[in-house]
Amino acid sequence: MGVSEATVSRVLNGKPGVSQATRQSVLTALDVLGYERPTQLRGERARLVGLVLPELQNPIFPALAEAIGGALAQQGLTPVLCTQTKGGVSEADYVDLLLQQQVSGVVFAGGLFAQADAPHDHYRRLAERKIPVVLINASIENLDFPGISCDDAVAVEQAWRHLVSLGHESIGLVLGPADHIPSRRKLAAAREIARSGGRELSDEWVERTMFSLEGGQAAATRLLDRGATAIVCASDPLALGAVRAARRRGLAVPGEVSVVGYDDSAFMNCTEPPLTTVRQPIEAMGRAAVELLCAQIQGGEVHPGELLFEPELVVRGSTAQAPR
Repeated sequence: MGVSEATVSRVLNGKPGVSQATRQSVLTALDVLGYERPTQLRGERARLVGLVLPELQNPIFPALAEAIGGALAQQGLTPVLCTQTKGGVSEADYVDLLLQQQVSGVVFAGGLFAQADAPHDHYRRLAERKIPVVLINASIENLDFPGISCDDAVAVEQAWRHLVSLGHESIGLVLGPADHIPSRRKLAAAREIARSGGRELSDEWVERTMFSLEGGQAAATRLLDRGATAIVCASDPLALGAVRAARRRGLAVPGEVSVVGYDDSAFMNCTEPPLTTVRQPIEAMGRAAVELLCAQIQGGEVHPGELLFEPELVVRGSTAQAPR
């Protein structure tokens, strides 16, 4: 390569006094020889950031991708979108692929980190390689990455108080699987707020299901069988499933059954009836995630804790006074 050890040292340590052409030759030689660049120089190599999403059917994930992609572009970074499909490439496979691409960092917007019983070895591989990572929405314990979350407890409290103010007493809850951390948080908050109103939220008013419209429909049908007049759901697709379940029973929404969603994803104001839901501040969360990631890429110290963002109840046409 024809440069001194001192020059290589200056490049590796980000010191001045080296021309851009020489700096680039040193970094290229490192890549060709298979050496891993120091953390602060990874960005110079690829300027790519992995963006791993669990699905695209729920409109909240494309919305997150758009917010994060826009914030990355402003930083001169390019997202590599990795979406899981049933029977397709797994999250762990995507991580291997991103490591091969020598990305500057990875943002996970939902995924296996939020499921206590799922495999997590691929996250540890990222930690061992010191790849900057940010997790969006509640992770399990022992994953020491910085995180951005919408406050699940506040979201449930807003939905619950709204329904109670409308006179509802038989309120059901449709959540994700038992090992899903955001759903656990929502359940704990619902139990707490019910208790503060002098009631216990028994298990018969809590249904768990997969995050899909069909899952919401099946879970809501069971709650309607038990006499629920209002249903709080852990996502908008679940809520749309609950509306469908009520209609299949010949029950009017919101005349006989009120339904509240979560996310305020695209077109929820265009459904029939327009959906009352709790809005996640997607733009602010996406920007914050990218800021945390860039701070790590630049070699800064980032606390591995979680930043909580405040949701907002959006009242539309799927909730009304409890039937007499």
